[in-house]
Amino acid sequence: MNGTLPIENGDTLGAVRQVLRAVLASGAVDAVLVPLRHPAGDAVAPALVKDPAKLELADPLAPALPVSGARLVSMLTWKAPRPRVAAVLRNCEIRALVELVKLQQASTEGLTIIGIDCLGTYEVQDHARLMAGVAPESLSLRPACQMCEHPAPTVADITIHRIGVDGAALSVEVKPEWAGKLGLTEGEAPHGRAAALRKLVAERVAYRDQVFAEMNEKTATPVALSNLFSTCLRCHNCMTNCPICYCKTCFFKTEVFDHEPMQILHWAERKGATRLPADTVLFHLTRLNHMSTSCVGCGLCTSACPVDIPVGAVFRTVAARTQKIFDYEAGRSFDETPPVKTFKVEELQVVGEG
Repeated sequence: MNGTLPIENGDTLGAVRQVLRAVLASGAVDAVLVPLRHPAGDAVAPALVKDPAKLELADPLAPALPVSGARLVSMLTWKAPRPRVAAVLRNCEIRALVELVKLQQASTEGLTIIGIDCLGTYEVQDHARLMAGVAPESLSLRPACQMCEHPAPTVADITIHRIGVDGAALSVEVKPEWAGKLGLTEGEAPHGRAAALRKLVAERVAYRDQVFAEMNEKTATPVALSNLFSTCLRCHNCMTNCPICYCKTCFFKTEVFDHEPMQILHWAERKGATRLPADTVLFHLTRLNHMSTSCVGCGLCTSACPVDIPVGAVFRTVAARTQKIFDYEAGRSFDETPPVKTFKVEELQVVGEG
């Protein structure tokens, strides 16, 4: 069902908050997970809201993604008993959540997904500048957003449209179980939405393909790959902020990589010199091996990198290849089994042959 809610005095955010209040008042959920404006006035941060009055601070339209909501939903749903939560998420967060559910790291039991069209987000520090009054034209969207071909939610229970709308009314698409609960007037989807989506996606795909071509060249050989990660500190920030890296104990944080002192000296003797800390490129290759088929391209790895390595571009480029091999698209459907959970005796026989 498609419905609309009047937007008074151009206050789109106010209309969105009204929908969130209706969701919380419906009795179908215990709380709403949504970004709230920080009292400092320069940021938004996800919060689990129980008190409807706190929704006056809700700002899911803020163009910022400080952390993946998929990780937070996992935190709230990974084991029973679990609260009934309505989570307001962008589509990269929804797609990551789909992967986590299939990997048994989150649950949809009692979960209502509120998707919202994404026009793109800024880095946290740039969003702070925006809140301080800097003109948006002087800032750039996060690289991941510029190449995201999935701006519209696909598996949400409630979808708030922002692309191709006229601004006179809030357009909301709901599943049957939510019809009549949100105070919406039944109506049609915005007439210009499909064309606007096609135009936006085409622009992003063109940029994506440009990035892929550049990254393919920069990762074509072991030496090129090593050069790309030459400034890596192995701080693990990219892993920590990745919604798909869910291992409770990371292989790279075990004693396996606490090399014996004399082993390190042996490497130095054999090569003449050995980089420390060791295993920098191996760390990234292992991450790619573990999660590239579930990478949704949220780009939070790049955002977290203290030395500005385009980690997200590398991972998206490799993920495009691995997902194509398995005819799999991360986050597309709850019903598709991730390649990492399947085994076929004759799978990938051509690898290493010839």
